[in-house]
Amino acid sequence: MATAGQRLILAFDFGVRRIGVAVGNEILGQATVLEPLPARDGIPDWNEMTRLVDEWHPDLFVVGLPLNMDGSESEMSTRARKFGKRLYGRYGKPCEMVDERGSTREAKAIAREQGHRGNYREEGVDGIAAQLILESFFALREGLPPRA
Repeated sequence: MATAGQRLILAFDFGVRRIGVAVGNEILGQATVLEPLPARDGIPDWNEMTRLVDEWHPDLFVVGLPLNMDGSESEMSTRARKFGKRLYGRYGKPCEMVDERGSTREAKAIAREQGHRGNYREEGVDGIAAQLILESFFALREGLPPRA
């Protein structure tokens, strides 16, 4: 396992139909969008997840925590935490939760700048949101304010 500062990290934007995915390395402090994973009621295809884990060999998982704007927990927060616990249970890698408030809004703005037509149900912004979540994680580790 890599030491802190050198870890490869897979980040997830938990959703009930799709789970956004991004990958990044702490040394660079940057994240790259990967294809989202389809989900059924928040449950991913675990075979696809295993393929992803086997391909990237992450040292750590980061999962976005969808808090309400006032910082309180929501039903989706509970489900995202459960998803993080399942990742840990299946793959034995640590999982950290990161406040993701505002990430979807910012992801939609980025998608518009990139020329997306605005049909986010079809095009999805899940990967961009996962990228923002991971970049927020990196910023917090560096003592910088998170994005958004």
